[in-house]
Amino acid sequence: MRKPLFYALAGVVGIGLLLVGGRLLSRQASAQTPSSQTIQKEKSMKTIHLTKSEFLEKVVNYEKQPDQWNYLGDKPALIDFYADWCGPCKRLAPELERLAQEYDGQIYIYKIDTEQEQELAAVFGIRSIPTLIFVPMKGEPQVAHGALPREDLKKAIDEILLAK
Repeated sequence: MRKPLFYALAGVVGIGLLLVGGRLLSRQASAQTPSSQTIQKEKSMKTIHLTKSEFLEKVVNYEKQPDQWNYLGDKPALIDFYADWCGPCKRLAPELERLAQEYDGQIYIYKIDTEQEQELAAVFGIRSIPTLIFVPMKGEPQVAHGALPREDLKKAIDEILLAK
């Protein structure tokens, strides 16, 4: 019953975010000095940890519509499937927190602990962590595996989620 959604995501991997060496093309990040606005943002948006029930309400209800991807959010999202024991996940976590602050009000960054939410990990065929799913408002989600560098994450957010 849940396999069609998995196959849809697997197909997206094949045509979506398969990148040479698992990386997006890098861009030079411009250096900026912190302003009062930056400091204010640091206190606002953070990554959002989701349980299965929250995922069904905020992202996609695969129980009601197992054959369709129907995103329920009001902003694009980046979903991080991770585990607390995973080294690359631990290295990626602070970067995702910074990106949540930087893109506050534009996107959601959701985190799903694969140890706590094993059903979600199984439904989405998570075989390696971290696995990132980029969910635009329109169109199919795109999947990336591994802890991408900041420049690559920003490029994916800008191009896939915000269509810049």
